[in-house]
Amino acid sequence: MQFETVAIRAGQDPEPTTGAVIVPVYQTSTFFQKSLDTFGAYEYTRSGNPTRTALETALAALEGGRYGLAFASGSAATVAVLQMLKPGDHLVAGCDLYGGTYRLLESVYKPQGILVTYANTYDVREFERAFTAHTRMVWIESPTNPLLRITDIAAVAEESKRRGALLVVDNTFLSPYFQKPLALGADIVMHSTTKYIAGHSDLIGGAVVTSNEDAYKAVKFYQNAAGAVPGVWDCWLTLRGLKTLAVRMREHEANARYLAEWLQTHSAIERVIYPGLPSHPQHALAQRQQGGFGAMISIALRGGYPEVKRFCERLKLFLLAESLGGIESLVCYPPKMSHAVLSEQERLAQGITPNMVRLSVGIEHREDLQADLAQALAAV
Repeated sequence: MQFETVAIRAGQDPEPTTGAVIVPVYQTSTFFQKSLDTFGAYEYTRSGNPTRTALETALAALEGGRYGLAFASGSAATVAVLQMLKPGDHLVAGCDLYGGTYRLLESVYKPQGILVTYANTYDVREFERAFTAHTRMVWIESPTNPLLRITDIAAVAEESKRRGALLVVDNTFLSPYFQKPLALGADIVMHSTTKYIAGHSDLIGGAVVTSNEDAYKAVKFYQNAAGAVPGVWDCWLTLRGLKTLAVRMREHEANARYLAEWLQTHSAIERVIYPGLPSHPQHALAQRQQGGFGAMISIALRGGYPEVKRFCERLKLFLLAESLGGIESLVCYPPKMSHAVLSEQERLAQGITPNMVRLSVGIEHREDLQADLAQALAAV
């Protein structure tokens, strides 16, 4: 079946008792057992719930994996995977990660004895040099947040396997509609389902998908033991959003490409970063391994913080807010928002300059979005 059909039907058969076409919300904490000798498929909602099972089945199917696991947030999903590491293990991570992931690695896992090396995973030679005899895991984003750098996932997967390390790919920025890391050789895919998968900025969630049985068992054990699971209403809302993922992603991308092409001609813009532009240094790689370019654009304004402040506060349709991937357009200032946890020196080392702004392009009419950007840029 094609992606659109899988999104609507995988794990979502009509409910057998009533024939309900849409998966019900099983709003219960516990389940009746007929016998002490034989327990049913569900016992306690922390361990499993039919609504959550439907979501996990659909997510696995869309990513082309055998197992899907849902979590209360993207950070909870990240922790569930990182818990596979033991003191003394070594992790190679991309050098420009989401600030929340960096915070976890620096403030939670390094003090526990996990060794971390940050490498340019989009530079295969530098990436290879980062491995040690104790490397057990590689964690990358592609595209990265907020610099939209692209990693050759197949090449990184090959090297990771050769070194005996699990490759984890944060696929949040593209969703399974535009990229399937497992098909490129990754072992585990992680999502903040808060973003494109749910798509409506009305819930928090995360997911892990894998075909590696050992990884699944370890993450599943942690999911049940730690209990950072989504509530059933959040699962249901995520399922509802998932049904329109393909339609939304096509519109998101069409708007983003239109705006990126226009922004690069504007005199107030110093630089436009968007993988769909031929000017992007990894445009060809993005074309090869992705099914589309997504809807995230980073721009550098001519000037500094005063110009950025005027621009962000003058916008009307692009809302100044954290997060991304919803149907509405958002603007984010990474130094004070998504990457505030990094020091100024660390941000500059990554390439996050004081004049950089990140746009999450929604599905409003593109001409209205263009007009909003134009009037805000006029103040710059």
